[in-house]
Amino acid sequence: MKQSEYLASLREDIVIRATLCEQPFVFHSTWGLFSPREIDEGSRLLLDHMEVFEGDHCLDLGCGYGPIGVTLAKLAPQGSTLLVDKDFVAVDFSNKNIRLNGLSNAEAMLSNAFDQIPPRHFDLIASNIPAKVGKELLQLILNDAYERLNPGGRIYVVTINGLRKFMQRHLLEVYGNYDKLKQGKNYTVAMAYKS
Repeated sequence: MKQSEYLASLREDIVIRATLCEQPFVFHSTWGLFSPREIDEGSRLLLDHMEVFEGDHCLDLGCGYGPIGVTLAKLAPQGSTLLVDKDFVAVDFSNKNIRLNGLSNAEAMLSNAFDQIPPRHFDLIASNIPAKVGKELLQLILNDAYERLNPGGRIYVVTINGLRKFMQRHLLEVYGNYDKLKQGKNYTVAMAYKS
């Protein structure tokens, strides 16, 4: 293959076919986004341990190309799902993946955590939190998420195992409760709810 052909192939969308929560999906991704060739282990673990109701209003925080948010939109057809990311390429691909999967109850927008999200509330907030965001932003995310949850609303997070004690401490501090749903080899899924 010539160099020009190889470079042209790198510019094409990466297509991922995946079954998540027993639903078939197709995702388009590109180089430079998180886990561009496959749905990562943390996102899969998170999706496997969330309880989603048909009418839930959901938020996928740090959506990447959208596997979590698109799945939430499919599982909550009578609700709505907002996907946000601070990377405009991720937002473009999330909106493309919402359309590709035929969903009319979801949209993606640019926001650094909650900064640009319009004043609305959610029943479920989910995030595959990157380890590199820093503890200051994590504290802002957990506090802002609490403010944006409806009473009885749930936050589900997946983090690398090295952050699980931090998440436990801060979820207890902010929400007054904490439930470790699953600890895998590399990732831990936790949940808290707003009483």
